[in-house]
Amino acid sequence: MANDQSPIKTLLRSNIIFIALSLILLVVLGLALLYIPKGELHLMLCDRHTHARDIFYRYYTQGAEWFPYAVCVLILLFGRIGDGVWGISCLAISGLTTQALKYAADTDRPLRWFSTNMPDVTLPLVDGVHMSKYYSFPSGHTTSFFALTFFLCILATKSLSAKRSVSESGRYSVSIAVQSLLFFLAALGGYSRIYLSQHFTEDIAGGILVGMLITLLCYVVFNRYEEKKWYNYHIITKKGDR
Repeated sequence: MANDQSPIKTLLRSNIIFIALSLILLVVLGLALLYIPKGELHLMLCDRHTHARDIFYRYYTQGAEWFPYAVCVLILLFGRIGDGVWGISCLAISGLTTQALKYAADTDRPLRWFSTNMPDVTLPLVDGVHMSKYYSFPSGHTTSFFALTFFLCILATKSLSAKRSVSESGRYSVSIAVQSLLFFLAALGGYSRIYLSQHFTEDIAGGILVGMLITLLCYVVFNRYEEKKWYNYHIITKKGDR
């Protein structure tokens, strides 16, 4: 029997673990913001500093500045050209949307906000990290983390569903593991922005929403062309495929 489900329903069903975990995180962040004052919540989340954590989060957060684009370029070169263009579009459009929202919201980042509203508080800063003061909402790094991982999650689950040589239970187990891992990596990237006092909790929530919604929107657009020859073209192919 042919699959009569719409592409969106199939995507939501196949990626339910990643989506559900992201929604749960958003609800938790929303409840925390509702019941805990902004400044207190930030201090609760960013005060457990150690030298090892400082080094880890300093370099982990920098991954959002180049790693997502590197991954999409590799997919563009070695995978289907359509998937590469889709991934790059997710990052570019979500990045532009985030920048537009930043200038529209025009909110202060933690360093400037605390100096104005809680001047007696000294934030635990990390050596070597350039601290920004303006345009806090939403977090661009979090947007990139979630746009990339949601994109990779969709690709991975589609690839798994196509592997008929693997049992259904095996595909399901691998899918759960992949989705959970990708969510964890994205959430860790979002938390790194709070740990480094570059963003508030609401900025992370905004970044999650922008990253996932833009990726979903791009999927709706590019899914229409998945059967087209140009979409399935490989720029670099294996010798045996020539």
